[in-house]
Amino acid sequence: MNWWRILLSLAGGYLLGSVSVAIVLTRRKGGDVRDKGSGNAGATNVARVYGIWVGLATLVGDGVKTALAMLVLGRLLAGSPGMAAAAFGCLLGHCFPLYFGFRGGKAVSVGAAIGLCLDWRLFLILLGVFLILAFSTKRVSVGSMAAAVAFPVGLLVLGGFPWYDLALGCFITVFVIFMHRENLKRLLKGKEPEFKLGKSK
Repeated sequence: MNWWRILLSLAGGYLLGSVSVAIVLTRRKGGDVRDKGSGNAGATNVARVYGIWVGLATLVGDGVKTALAMLVLGRLLAGSPGMAAAAFGCLLGHCFPLYFGFRGGKAVSVGAAIGLCLDWRLFLILLGVFLILAFSTKRVSVGSMAAAVAFPVGLLVLGGFPWYDLALGCFITVFVIFMHRENLKRLLKGKEPEFKLGKSK
């Protein structure tokens, strides 16, 4: 492996991940989503506060930045290992954005986009797990954490992925659950609210 290229992929992925689509879009509407709802700069909180269309725009934007990091920057610099390194960086940038005081999202949308960039079949597995758990419990956090757990499992089931993709999958599981630690506490206490959409503003 060409380690300096991999490090560049990691750094570039972090810088791209630090472009918080949620914050940019909501500031254009005269606010900051981190001051509203759950305080999270992610697609779910944007949809909750500003409506489904702004939430979807946030989700698409997060997917685009992830694809740019992995399929353009990482792949060009170091091939498949570069893609994995860029994905790591993009996750960190999304949750701890350099440009926005290191307060960002919870890695769910970027994690899903990483799955899509690695293999569309993996993405469908993650989406299926998310939808089943989110709708059955009426809590997005449960679906998100379940999908994160399914990430490395899906890689193993599909087979043929290198060790660094499996390491990435395991990291996503731990990282997403860590970022949802407050949700976990509320779930254990029976105080996690059900998801409800807000009105577009």
